[in-house]
Amino acid sequence: MTFARLLTILLLFPALFAVTACGSDEDDMATSDISMAGLAVNGYLWRAALDTLSFMPMIDVDPRSGAIITDWYINPETPRERMKVAVFIIGRELRADALKVTVIREQRNESGVWVNRPVRAGTQLQIEDAILTRARQLRIDSLDK
Repeated sequence: MTFARLLTILLLFPALFAVTACGSDEDDMATSDISMAGLAVNGYLWRAALDTLSFMPMIDVDPRSGAIITDWYINPETPRERMKVAVFIIGRELRADALKVTVIREQRNESGVWVNRPVRAGTQLQIEDAILTRARQLRIDSLDK
């Protein structure tokens, strides 16, 4: 699969799940939703995703679709490797299944060409966990006020 095709799929992913973006837990949604044109995402997940990925340059940040797509990020400690992350918030509740993270990893070969490589096991799960942990903390902080 070419990178352009993969990116197209990633950009269309939220639309496929727009009809499943529902919820009923008013405590989680009352003050945390970002609503526009009839669509909504969980505000705690949205803010947590932005906070968690704030070190990466962003290409697209769209609260209407719940999509956050970063540009390529090169860690100074591993300059021959780069990654791109797409986060999709596909629900209104503060739940793990309302969050989808996709990571693309490339490595520079000897010719200087970037080549797709498998993402290390657990990377996507670690990012999801970091976002969920931050979202829970934001919710707890809001209850303390």
